[in-house]
Amino acid sequence: MSATEKEAGRQAIVDGLMQGAVDLHVHSGPSLMPRKVDHFEVVRQAADAGMKAILLKDHYYPTMPIAHLINKHLDLPVQTIGAIVLNNPVGGLNPSAVDYALKQGARVVWMATAHAKNHIAHDKKDADFKNKFPVNSKKTVEPIPATLTDESGVVRDEVKQILDLIAQADAAVSGGHHHIDELWPFYEEAKARGVKRLFLNHPTYVNEGSFQDISRLVSMGVKMEHSICMFVPSTFYLFDKEHLKAAITAAGVDNTFFGSDLGQNNNPTPVEGFRLIIELLLDLGYGSEDIRKMVSTNASDFMGLQ
Repeated sequence: MSATEKEAGRQAIVDGLMQGAVDLHVHSGPSLMPRKVDHFEVVRQAADAGMKAILLKDHYYPTMPIAHLINKHLDLPVQTIGAIVLNNPVGGLNPSAVDYALKQGARVVWMATAHAKNHIAHDKKDADFKNKFPVNSKKTVEPIPATLTDESGVVRDEVKQILDLIAQADAAVSGGHHHIDELWPFYEEAKARGVKRLFLNHPTYVNEGSFQDISRLVSMGVKMEHSICMFVPSTFYLFDKEHLKAAITAAGVDNTFFGSDLGQNNNPTPVEGFRLIIELLLDLGYGSEDIRKMVSTNASDFMGLQ
């Protein structure tokens, strides 16, 4: 078999594994951060690739109205999911914003990301972090740093109220960009209040979790979502394939899924990112059944998608 034939066979495998893929971490535009693709474009690309669902995430505005309009009017064979991120523009860790978002169809709530105290501290002290994270296209007011816990390490009352609302709606929650030390009491509180859909994005990135932390969080019922952009050629590239293998091992295949975390300028599109991570997983020796779990069925089951 020629090299061309081998590559064609490999791409056919990738094509097959793209069928039914689920991306719960798409950064399309419009956004205050420069984007390569807009919401309509990324959903059409996902549909063309045979994906099952994508979630639109913006750091500064809720996306459930956009998801509703796309699902109603574009008539595409892919489900678009809306969400809210609790940064300053929605009032930070604001129960009212969460209440209204959930009642308008948001299915995921992120705690603060760009406006988490932990994220802001990284931005000030770590030049590499600052250079990699997208910069707003316009100057904004100085952010108010958010924390999940008070000075004593106790989960804040407003966060408890938010968790109650998430539990009532059977929605999903992520700890956002808060430090791992805040995440332990946060996820414990979430579990105690009846939240069943718990996950954490890029645990070894700004959250500063270790592989041991991943294993412990998983034992609490927290799923791990790894950002594809950090493992494939992109402006966010951070981790080699050995790191990826260790992170998957720490959680187990059944507790791991991938979100592209893509859509920014100068990067692959979310669909391209998913193809690249499938190839990387093949290179690491994972079989098609395990890869399908990590790019499709785990996230689908986690969100309760039909």
